[in-house]
Amino acid sequence: MTQLFGDPEQFGEEALRGFAAAHPGHVTPVDGGVVRSGPLDDGRVAVVVGGGCGHYPAFHGLVGPGLAAGAVVGNVFTSPSARQAETVARAAERGGGVLFGFGNYAGDRLNFGMAQERLRAAGLDVRTVVVTDDVASAPAGRRHERRGIAGDFTVFKVAGAAAEEGLDLDGVEEAARRANDRTFSFGVALSGCTLPGADRPLFTVPDGMMAVGLGIHGEPGIEDRPRTDAATLARTLVTRLLEERPAGSAGRVAAILNGLGATKYEELYLLWGHVDAELRAAGLTVVRPEVGELVTSLDMAAVSLTLTWLDEDLERWWCASCDAPGYRRNPALPAAAPRVVEAAAVTGAGAAPPPADEASRRAAATVLQNLRAVQRALHDNADSLGRIDAVAGDGDHGRGMCKGIDAAVRAAGLVAERGGGAATVLTAGADAWADEAGGTSGVLWGVGLRALAEALGDTGAVDGETVAAGVRGALDAVTRLGGARPGDKTLVDALGPLAEQLGAGVAEGLPLGEASRRAAGAATRAAEATASLRPRTGRAAPLAERSLGTPDAGATSLALCARTAAGV
Repeated sequence: MTQLFGDPEQFGEEALRGFAAAHPGHVTPVDGGVVRSGPLDDGRVAVVVGGGCGHYPAFHGLVGPGLAAGAVVGNVFTSPSARQAETVARAAERGGGVLFGFGNYAGDRLNFGMAQERLRAAGLDVRTVVVTDDVASAPAGRRHERRGIAGDFTVFKVAGAAAEEGLDLDGVEEAARRANDRTFSFGVALSGCTLPGADRPLFTVPDGMMAVGLGIHGEPGIEDRPRTDAATLARTLVTRLLEERPAGSAGRVAAILNGLGATKYEELYLLWGHVDAELRAAGLTVVRPEVGELVTSLDMAAVSLTLTWLDEDLERWWCASCDAPGYRRNPALPAAAPRVVEAAAVTGAGAAPPPADEASRRAAATVLQNLRAVQRALHDNADSLGRIDAVAGDGDHGRGMCKGIDAAVRAAGLVAERGGGAATVLTAGADAWADEAGGTSGVLWGVGLRALAEALGDTGAVDGETVAAGVRGALDAVTRLGGARPGDKTLVDALGPLAEQLGAGVAEGLPLGEASRRAAGAATRAAEATASLRPRTGRAAPLAERSLGTPDAGATSLALCARTAAGV
């Protein structure tokens, strides 16, 4: 929800005042909005955009060379008044006339319409282009009823570039109308937004669902559908927009993947990868795509896709330079074709493994059996490991362990299929674990398993002494690299007792299975005992008090893996 505000009724005015103070080189405040600090050349068309606040960078963030000459800004999701629109237009106008641009909402149409009448009565030439890009809000046969959402940005960008190019008011109006006629948007919301001062969102989305056909004023979607993965969502968005392709259009499109406030850039880029693939599969060429927050809705978790079907003029205006507080484009960075970079050869990838005898290949099969059993156990316990980690960490331990073991099983399996011995199979798994999982746990598991692999070798049978020596080697490697010691509340607190008890059991003459089970029990008890410890290293150290009473996630997962392996 919106956390920072003073008087909720003054949120828009206070936010606009702070915006102008932050960007004095770009904008000058006037009653009801802002205009460019550097005025237009005499005779240029003034593109004036507007609507309620809560959509930044629309509308005031788009004032600057190559974009708007001024922006009229109302309170949150509320149309500015006719007087405010008139005031901003008069301040921006330099003799070339005014083009108003805004989304298709009743309050905006009424207030900008009244301002236009007053300005025309005063002798100014004023035109209006209303953006109607939202395909979910009305059928194609009633295009004039559709709302304006993220397509606002495309239409404003084209109009601003046409005005900057020196077109007269007829030309700028025609450019904006052409852009609107060829621009279509479709989006989904995962949660609603909350107005400043409110204690609940304007609408909610049921668990496991997404609201299809979002609006940018906190309106719920047209319908709720089951939430899906990014690839399927991308296909849904693209398929719906391809239905609106104008007759006779070429295959070049401008595309905007727009986040509405709480859907962050990593999520957007993940989704864009799938959207881009869908557009290419449809035979389209995407020109200078934009991925980010361009028309938002406070803190709404939502995303929309906008496509504009380009002609030669629209493409030139879409790619033209501009410089505004909320959006900049440098034409000196052309949309070049991506370089083809040859992937570096991975050492050993696809190559025959070192020679191994039959005994070691049998041991390798047992190694792989252990890894697969551990894989099942980690996936079954991923959520609980994440909850433990979240007490004083970032809650990603379960996911990280699953990613690591999945990579290890894949890599070890490939090497085992080619006849690799125990050491080579486990080394492949160790390296894949470290590479894929990343983070502290990833590298420690990688180095530990590599040390165990070195002890196993690629010839001869594997016995209890070999395994015990390998686990001791893993402990040495982990403590040497990580620097943790017993009592630091890390996986070392479980790995130490595991190595000690395994070595003792083997020395007593116990069978490896029995010695492993006893050692795993010791590791489990030690992991549970970490609940009384305060972490002295790592990310959890600053939150030492918070972690009291909760066992260490790394020690817990290591004990889980030890118990699982002992049962194989």
